[in-house]
Amino acid sequence: MPTSMKAVRLHRFGGPEVLRYEDVPVPVVAPGEVLVRVHTIAVNPPDWYLRAGYRDAGLPDGFIPPIELPAIPGSDISGVVTAVGDDVERFARGDEVFGMVRFPSFGDSAAYAEYVAAPAGDLALKPADVTHQHAAASSMSGLTAWQFLVDVGHREPNPLQSHRHEPVALRGRRVMVNGAAGGVGHIGVQLAKWKGAHVIAVASGRHEQFLRDLGADEFVDYTRNRPENVVRDVDLVFDTVGGPQSNRFLPTIRRGGALYPCFFGFDDHEQAAQRGVTVSATQVRSDGVQLAVIARLLADGDVRIAIDGTYPLSDAAAAHSRAERGHLRGKLVLTPTGDEART
Repeated sequence: MPTSMKAVRLHRFGGPEVLRYEDVPVPVVAPGEVLVRVHTIAVNPPDWYLRAGYRDAGLPDGFIPPIELPAIPGSDISGVVTAVGDDVERFARGDEVFGMVRFPSFGDSAAYAEYVAAPAGDLALKPADVTHQHAAASSMSGLTAWQFLVDVGHREPNPLQSHRHEPVALRGRRVMVNGAAGGVGHIGVQLAKWKGAHVIAVASGRHEQFLRDLGADEFVDYTRNRPENVVRDVDLVFDTVGGPQSNRFLPTIRRGGALYPCFFGFDDHEQAAQRGVTVSATQVRSDGVQLAVIARLLADGDVRIAIDGTYPLSDAAAAHSRAERGHLRGKLVLTPTGDEART
């Protein structure tokens, strides 16, 4: 077992240029953890929020976590177990696993590295016929869509709302997914369809066939028609873009319906109350049990994961630059070995 590894760290906050590819010690496995030799890492918005010091994360005052520098970003991995800590019975050396590690907390062993010490409860077995790329890319995005739409899976309160998030039954409902081609959005489309909903996907026109292939029943090209002008009487809007712009979807929702914004910023609670619309959100949390269900959906082909691009870990700065330009179809992933050409 090596004692050092390559990882990406930031020593100061800023743009993609602050990401440094360097040698660091291999993490020590604590009780309840396994050491994973990482094959693929998925890139997520919290990665660049951390890199920028949460400057553009939209978090209210008092919600920015303290970060000790230097820090390794990232949470989503897929790889092979190389060591098992005390009290771990679920996994053994050689197991292929994937998961979202320690989210929303932050620890010394994060994802942008060749090895990660991960709590066993954050991981699930990777199906043999699912690639490491697709498994890693399903972790945060899959859990976010699952916990918003299907089952929260925990009782931790959302500090930004007084009520517990309770997903609505989707069978027979009309569900509109905004940002439908993105990482969370394209999984949300598939989960809603799997649960029996009539799905309306909102994205730019170039994604129409992609989303219809994933099961979308209707498609709105927001570059031609604003969804709030052409859609009415939906039971649920799942807004994976979120922020203050979520307010505009209220007219599309029938009385008694719901709006689920993924990101902070919705502020028109008075209009929502007048229209009889429930606005609710949750914070995604690591959950290996839920990932095991998602793994079965991946293995059965009920959920497919789109990969927008692949970068070597040493080129994480380029992946962040691409992510910040937006308009992704699915996910960006990093490969620590650097043996896959960037696409």
